[in-house]
Amino acid sequence: MTSNFFRSLMALVFFSAASVLAQAGAANSELPSAPSAAGDAVATSTGSKVGTINIEQAIFASNEGQRDFETLTKKLEPKQTELKKMSDELDSLKKQLNAQGNSMNEEARSTLVNSIGQKQKSLDRSVQDARDDAQAQQQDIAQKILQKMAPLIVKYANDHGYGVIIDTSNPWPNGPVLWAGQSVDITKAIVEAYNVESGVAAPVRPAAEKTPAATHPTTSKPGAK
Repeated sequence: MTSNFFRSLMALVFFSAASVLAQAGAANSELPSAPSAAGDAVATSTGSKVGTINIEQAIFASNEGQRDFETLTKKLEPKQTELKKMSDELDSLKKQLNAQGNSMNEEARSTLVNSIGQKQKSLDRSVQDARDDAQAQQQDIAQKILQKMAPLIVKYANDHGYGVIIDTSNPWPNGPVLWAGQSVDITKAIVEAYNVESGVAAPVRPAAEKTPAATHPTTSKPGAK
């Protein structure tokens, strides 16, 4: 999942979230009995603190993110198996060429070389198609979660006096943050708050299994080092 995708998606989602909350606050101002605290916070926030969040990690580490990405990983397993079979067949032909190529007649060797070339092109095309499909599905999941997480981040920032929240998903020098202390990072707090709001239970795993902070289902070329 590319950082460019997250930057463009975040810009769109957070602009929409702030606009919707502000509009809600303006509309509810005509109804004294039903004020919108979140909307008013967007309109009147005077926070001056600077905070950071690894939005990519927040998405993947949330219970919903872990659940949906594990489901996607299982969904992609048949394609991985298919690609592995194609790769094994190609490796077998390459070994045959290396072992017997010098002793083959020209026609047999040419046929084998052509077969290897065709299978290599087919494998490369299949890997690329699978990778594109996996990335598209990953982005769909991330967008769905971020759409729901963005208003929560905006409200959290306003409630806790933050004037700026900077994403640290893309580390220096490619990202904007050279260094930031852990004390200003709100990633964990947002994940915990989102888990409560979403109502999604934590994935159940064997006790011995360790869960990384962020897991990304990937589709890579079988046999690649």
